[in-house]
Amino acid sequence: MTAGPNLLGEYVRARRELVTPEQAGIAAVGVRRVPGLRREEVATLAGISADYYLRLEQGRDRNPSVQVLESLARVLRLDDDATAHLLRLGADTPRHRHGPRRRPLRETVPPGIAQLLTTLPLPALVESRYFDVLAANPQATALSPRLTAGANRLRDAFLDPAERDLYPDWESATEGMVAGFRESVGTDTDDPRFTELVNELSQASPRFRRLWARHDVEACEGAPKHLDHPRAGPLRLNRERLAIGGTAGQTLVIYHPDPATDTATQLSLLTPTPPPPADVTPVAAEGRGGGAGGVARRR
Repeated sequence: MTAGPNLLGEYVRARRELVTPEQAGIAAVGVRRVPGLRREEVATLAGISADYYLRLEQGRDRNPSVQVLESLARVLRLDDDATAHLLRLGADTPRHRHGPRRRPLRETVPPGIAQLLTTLPLPALVESRYFDVLAANPQATALSPRLTAGANRLRDAFLDPAERDLYPDWESATEGMVAGFRESVGTDTDDPRFTELVNELSQASPRFRRLWARHDVEACEGAPKHLDHPRAGPLRLNRERLAIGGTAGQTLVIYHPDPATDTATQLSLLTPTPPPPADVTPVAAEGRGGGAGGVARRR
């Protein structure tokens, strides 16, 4: 068996267990000892041999064709995001060829993005591909005190009761976060930061452990967010996620309300407004040289 993590095999096995015989159009006859579909049933529906499918699950064959992967995606009822994830796993090259990876250097936010955060009148933050908060403006921290540099959104959502209380539908919110986290990480599962975070949450949160075992995948995109703020009350915000070029997967996240709504009013009262820039008026320089040059006088 090939050395290294069996990402492809773990994924297809987890998804196989979530598909019922009824969904696959198979008559459920007799007592079934496994949840979901049997290996032989997946192989038959995908048009491959049972032995070959077994080798895929066990990691003894890690280079299936695109056609095989697409057939498996159809049988396992994968959506576009999950299918793309399956194709990435099938195309991934073996890791650990040069020993374990070192922990990467501390991530830093590009100076221009850091400056932009201070000027935005809306809650905004920069997060890493592991959902670490790298920077946040005061408006974001007013939305949630956990949105501050050094925090991790995934950890707070599962382990901090105050953060959990922000979400009226915490169950659905955490489903989406875990699926988005898996999509964000992709096949880079030997990174020390990934291992550390998943191990911590798996030990501390039974719900995270159950969701992680499902192998759900969902693209991290803009979406409406419903929050129940302790001071502002119910808020409906639009969340935008913008990739930051030249970084290792950093994202600028901005929350904004629909105009002329109760949320817009409540958000304006909740979040501080950045001070306006100083009024700079050019005036003529004194002395020789006259008015060709100038100095800026603040008022």
